[in-house]
Amino acid sequence: MRIITGKYKGRHFEVPRSFKARPTTDFAKENLFNVLNGYIDFDGARALDLFAGTGSITLELLSRGCSRVICVERDAFHYRVIEEFLYRLGDKNALPIRADAFRFLSKAREKFDFIFADPPYILPNIPDIPDIVLEHDLLLPGGVFVLEHGKRDDFQNHPRFVEHRQYGSVNFSFFQ
Repeated sequence: MRIITGKYKGRHFEVPRSFKARPTTDFAKENLFNVLNGYIDFDGARALDLFAGTGSITLELLSRGCSRVICVERDAFHYRVIEEFLYRLGDKNALPIRADAFRFLSKAREKFDFIFADPPYILPNIPDIPDIVLEHDLLLPGGVFVLEHGKRDDFQNHPRFVEHRQYGSVNFSFFQ
């Protein structure tokens, strides 16, 4: 896993072979951030990475200058890997939290410029995630929420849907 651009550009992190999560591919991640540059100035932004998995998105957000990145991961092993990656990066602007993303959302009070969620594609309640995130009013004015999902989910009829991008088997739906 590598950081694509920013102050940590080119840094590599080895994901353990025993890791159960599917990290967002570099190809999809690079294209996602190219699109996001039209929405968000990451320098000084506040971000939330839900279902953080490997922490790949968190590391990329830090590299691009976010002033605060909260990453939420439930799995203890994945959480420890993220902590190790953040320790090696030495960036103090990240706050890893070991928690269930839905429980975190129900208690969160902080607002963000950018929220990213990459739940397991087999999670049965993926269609509910945009409403859960958006109803908790966690986006700052002009903020963007991006949901990564498989091809079976379609959010184009959601009232706050903005656009959809697909890169191979990876789908991103954008909401504001």
